[in-house]
Amino acid sequence: MTKFDEATQAIKIDDTTYDVCLDPGYAIGGPLNGGYLMAVILRAVVDASPFEHPVSTTAQFLKPPVPGPAQVRVEPLKAGRTAAFARATLVQDGTAKIEGLITTATLGEVTPDYHDDDVHPMPPLDDCLRLPDPKPESGMTLNAQMELRFDPPTIGWLKGEPTGRPESRAYFRMAEPQDPDPYVLALAVDVLPPVVFSAGARGWAPTVDLTWHLRALPAPGWLTLIGGGRMISDGWFDEEVEVRDSTGRLVAQSRQLARVGRG
Repeated sequence: MTKFDEATQAIKIDDTTYDVCLDPGYAIGGPLNGGYLMAVILRAVVDASPFEHPVSTTAQFLKPPVPGPAQVRVEPLKAGRTAAFARATLVQDGTAKIEGLITTATLGEVTPDYHDDDVHPMPPLDDCLRLPDPKPESGMTLNAQMELRFDPPTIGWLKGEPTGRPESRAYFRMAEPQDPDPYVLALAVDVLPPVVFSAGARGWAPTVDLTWHLRALPAPGWLTLIGGGRMISDGWFDEEVEVRDSTGRLVAQSRQLARVGRG
């Protein structure tokens, strides 16, 4: 069991209740990362499902949970021959923090009938850049759990040179050696800096709603994250992320609605 597996484990109490312990190592300046929280919820949902993989997840982030004990309450909605549907709620101190609707199925190792190869070209890994290590007092503990190597223009905002477009692109893998799986993908779709940084905005940008789809089981190796947005308006922005595995195959895609940071 890796550190990430341990940090996301869900212990079954009864048919619909799982105990979890939210790990402080996945914080972004205080709040816990949304992708990490989805991975915790999905551990419980998949355990309660007759199928192996979370193929579609929609999560609404009601209130930020804090590190420590919590519960995932799973409500099965329907199970068919190829998919099952469930509602899941992350509860802490008697308060619902995240509500999710999850579809599970079992994916096979198959060749896609159609695969879109039209993806933004990434520079070689050695030409990509790391973000500076955060100061201990920043509360950015998530950085220590993963490696990100960025396409240089998309972190120009660090030097006050944003591209003016909502975008972010990087190679990603866990800091502890681990082949990517669906739970790592749940984290991966939400680890890029908010794409509005590259458009000139700053500050914590809380996610309100995030939907992501597991499209295929990833091959071992680095993942490629391609993030972008379509509109920034009235304090809101959208963010779309494609995740490609080391073979270039699309393995996950997400869209979220979030608030623009307040500086």
